[in-house]
Amino acid sequence: MNPAPKTRVLFVCIGNSCRSQMAEGFARKYGGDVMIAASAGLSPAFGVAQDTVRTMADKNIDVRDQFPKGLKQLARAEFDLVVNMSGFELPEDVVAPARDWDVPDPIGEDYKTYCAVRDQIEGLVMGLILELRRGRRPGPTRGT
Repeated sequence: MNPAPKTRVLFVCIGNSCRSQMAEGFARKYGGDVMIAASAGLSPAFGVAQDTVRTMADKNIDVRDQFPKGLKQLARAEFDLVVNMSGFELPEDVVAPARDWDVPDPIGEDYKTYCAVRDQIEGLVMGLILELRRGRRPGPTRGT
């Protein structure tokens, strides 16, 4: 019996420097059995924020090799689900089912705020992983 194919998930935020990088890190560490994770930004930054690297290291997840990408860099890739944390509508050329996660942007905030955002994202990603492990194909939801 062949295992079910992994769900291809794209996590999106504004700069692909904080939230979507955190989500990708958690998804790769804990959900590699059920998903293939990637991340992108609507307007990618020049690098992953140092507090993103630091807060993820606190969870024993190394994101130092991850880097910001734009949606155009992933235009040829196909995804089964896009998780949007940007707070903005996705461009029309994003054709996969989308979910909106209401997660505040920690850019410019203190380390404690970064940790709170990281913990919120960890919970959301773990919920998605459990959903996929139960065999549910992810569809769109709003305001999670």
